[in-house]
Amino acid sequence: MFVSSNILTNSLYSVVWHPLMFKDVENHWAKDAVNDMGSRLIVNGIGNDLYNPNTDMTRAEFAAIMMKGLGLNPVDGKAPFADVDAPDWYNSAVLTAYEYKLIEGFEDGNFRPQEKITREQAMVILSKAMAITGLQEKLATKDSDEMLKPYTVAIAVSEWAKAAVAASIEAGVISGRGAHELASKANITRAEVAAIVQRILKASDLI
Repeated sequence: MFVSSNILTNSLYSVVWHPLMFKDVENHWAKDAVNDMGSRLIVNGIGNDLYNPNTDMTRAEFAAIMMKGLGLNPVDGKAPFADVDAPDWYNSAVLTAYEYKLIEGFEDGNFRPQEKITREQAMVILSKAMAITGLQEKLATKDSDEMLKPYTVAIAVSEWAKAAVAASIEAGVISGRGAHELASKANITRAEVAAIVQRILKASDLI
């Protein structure tokens, strides 16, 4: 079976729809998002019909999911980071995300692909993805501190991430862990990633 989706050029393309029902999300809050993103081949399971939803995600894995979710054409070459080699499975995804200005490396010239990605790091990438899809320009210009005020630990959000975190919240693509906790420096889980990618694609009219 096939499903039509919009790509970033606003033309239509068909992607193979491969219905998946991961056994370990049957009673999970992210069940619908995980199965949907898995069926669209945007996220992958770990084998044996399992998704492992509560496991933290790495920076390389997140780059790969964003590349697939946004339908970005893979870029050939080697990613410009000292710790990403051409034979690495994530080289193309990291390079593509870099070329589309979704990601940056660290000051030491590394990307740290195997390091777990935090929620605020993910939100910075999300805000850049929203700029690519056109969702960013639909948002009202609101003060970041005002947007973060409802969260009791908003002060924990790094200064460099505040605008992106606020934009992600305003767009409705991410929420706190509970009514008043952003958990900005906590690692983001595989379940949370499936949910936020589904939300940004829906909000951007890509699915």
